[in-house]
Amino acid sequence: MPSYSFRCEAGCRYDAMYSMAEVPKTAECRVCGAEARRAVTAPHLSGAGSSAFKLVDSAARSAHEPQVVGSLPTAGPAKRQPVTRNPLHAKLPRP
Repeated sequence: MPSYSFRCEAGCRYDAMYSMAEVPKTAECRVCGAEARRAVTAPHLSGAGSSAFKLVDSAARSAHEPQVVGSLPTAGPAKRQPVTRNPLHAKLPRP
């Protein structure tokens, strides 16, 4: 829902949220009670890309819907130590 700025003749300024179909041209000032007119303001556009929004959404979602892990992750095949065929290495201590 978009936010609209209103300003009365006394100089009070406040923001209010209305749907685009129901936004009034004038409203009662929340500060002094006078009639306030809708002010022309720049739109609040974000410079963040869609990947940034996806990251924020997934971080917010993980607070309420954490991913459940059913098993331990697999480590994959164990790495084998290379076997040397040098006869001088046969007399060295093994780990």
